[in-house]
Amino acid sequence: MNAPDLDFLCALVRARSGLMLTGERGFFVETRLAPLARREGLASVSEVIERVMREPSGALARAVVEAMTVQETAFFRDRQVFGALASTVLPALGEAKPTGLRVWSAGCGQGQEAYSLAMLVDEADRPLPPIEILASDLSTAALEKAQAGIYTHFEVQRGLPIRRLLRHFEELDEAWRVSSALRQRVRWMRLNLIDPFRVDTGYDLILCRNVVSAFAPDARVTTLARLEQALAPGGRLVLGAGEPAPDGFEPVVGSPCVFARSGEHQIIIAA
Repeated sequence: MNAPDLDFLCALVRARSGLMLTGERGFFVETRLAPLARREGLASVSEVIERVMREPSGALARAVVEAMTVQETAFFRDRQVFGALASTVLPALGEAKPTGLRVWSAGCGQGQEAYSLAMLVDEADRPLPPIEILASDLSTAALEKAQAGIYTHFEVQRGLPIRRLLRHFEELDEAWRVSSALRQRVRWMRLNLIDPFRVDTGYDLILCRNVVSAFAPDARVTTLARLEQALAPGGRLVLGAGEPAPDGFEPVVGSPCVFARSGEHQIIIAA
């Protein structure tokens, strides 16, 4: 792959998704796009890029961007974060809004984070109000896998102890499928975080972890501002480890990676 092709692709991905490719860009591109080239019957990644150059608004261009943006994840990634959500954040939000909570997993990938949240709700030690979970991602292929809820042995072994696996999954040939009850807890939506959001406001808990850190600076600022607009008063924003919060937010003491607007560390009961 020559330098002009790589520069074109990086510019396309940045413009369409906000993702800024750094480091070993050529290797990363080859790894992500080689399966797409085979699926499309093309001889090489360079041929994929050549076709996208001719039709930058076509279906192949969209598939290229989606292939580049799928993130690796696991069930209950960062256990301290999920521990805080289960023991402190969700119970406090539930006490403040007993009529129901709205949770959004933004940039959900293949669904492990959203299903991990659903498991927390199902396993809660004390009753929680009804909780609506929305999970969104840019990648159609990732969302299709997430909605199907079928994961390989390797995927369920990443983060799931046998107790949780047997409680929430059913064995399916050479894989495992999320239980029907758990799948019904999550609503899925294709959504590009750098576009104007097509979701309602008033989310009590928004998780956008390990997503914006890979964005170009302008896309990062814009996305965080839009997430803030979607967050209800007294709501909580959860980011990845080391990801800075938007201006006007502060860490919630005792809850790693969880942030609240300044002055809203005590849960505010919605009017």
